Amino acid sequence: MESEQIRRGSLEMIAAMLISGTIGWFVLMSGQPVIDVVFWRCAIGAATLAIVCARLGQFRKGVLTGRAMMIATGGGVAIVLNWLLLFSSYSHTSIAISTMVYNTQPFMLLGLGALFLGERLTGEKLFWLGLSFLGMLAIVEGKSGGGETYLFGILLALGAAFFYALAALAAKKLKGTPPHLIALIQVVTGAVMLAPLADFSNLPTSVAVWANLLVVGVLHTGVMYVLLYGAIQKLPTHLTGALSFLYPVVAILVDHFALGNVLQPMQLAGSAVILLAAAGVTLGWRPGRRGPRRRTA
Repeated sequence: MESEQIRRGSLEMIAAMLISGTIGWFVLMSGQPVIDVVFWRCAIGAATLAIVCARLGQFRKGVLTGRAMMIATGGGVAIVLNWLLLFSSYSHTSIAISTMVYNTQPFMLLGLGALFLGERLTGEKLFWLGLSFLGMLAIVEGKSGGGETYLFGILLALGAAFFYALAALAAKKLKGTPPHLIALIQVVTGAVMLAPLADFSNLPTSVAVWANLLVVGVLHTGVMYVLLYGAIQKLPTHLTGALSFLYPVVAILVDHFALGNVLQPMQLAGSAVILLAAAGVTLGWRPGRRGPRRRTA
């Protein structure tokens, strides 16, 4: 029974990461301003997740406390800022580079955990942090003639990683709250935040554009959250972490085959170093030793 649960969880996690890795292509193909894309992602995603939450019975009284509502709303502000910055970075660098830089998020969470949760920064974690920084330097230096636009895109992706880490920190405070309900609160928060900024006077008239926005809202938000949280509930942490690295790999492949962007050798090396460092800190690898640290009882 346990092996069947792990198998199902693995399939859900793989599907969630495959979906996540393609979002950049749909964002760029929509041709819409980033604020409008994120607004429609939130609005359409909210409708999708509301149906899911209703079917799971998560709107019953007592499921959500006032404190949990406030924390989830704060996390929603962070996750929406994360999407705005990440999507904006695509046009300044590329989907692949933005995604690689975005994968510094475990180190952002590491620092926030040390500051606000009292988590200890070990020598091993500092080693992986230093390695990730070297990877970042390689990416920054990797594009000849990149100029200020390229650097600005990298800074946007770093900002996105920071706000994602804030959202993850908020999620740590919401243990016991149904995850689909947290996701619903986040996207509703985003829709309310961005409604005054969205351009309703110039709505898309193309079926193709609306199709892209629907895919981002339904598939990349509603369906992806359901798959992701379903997987997290079934899988051990180390397997969830390992499978999550499918996301940047898929993003690189999409960027290469769909958009024709090719990473230069220095960029590729820096990306590989960041992925290695992120895997090391996420999976608890010990430099110079095989396998994760053994936990004592």
